[in-house]
Amino acid sequence: MRNYDLSAARWRKSSYSDHNGGSCIEVLDNLPGVVPVRDSKDPHGPALVIPAAGWTAFVTAVKSGALHVS
Repeated sequence: MRNYDLSAARWRKSSYSDHNGGSCIEVLDNLPGVVPVRDSKDPHGPALVIPAAGWTAFVTAVKSGALHVS
């Protein structure tokens, strides 16, 4: 497992943040091959580092309705 220094990262908040008063996430777009994801309500907490292909599959499933996120 590789460690990433995300301390100076510029996070991007999800366009669905605060949608229906729900969960908020932030992502990084500029790391090759991976997509770090964190809870925007806990910016100093842990981040999940997901392989880019897995993140793409997740987003595609949510957008298509194959995976319902509430």
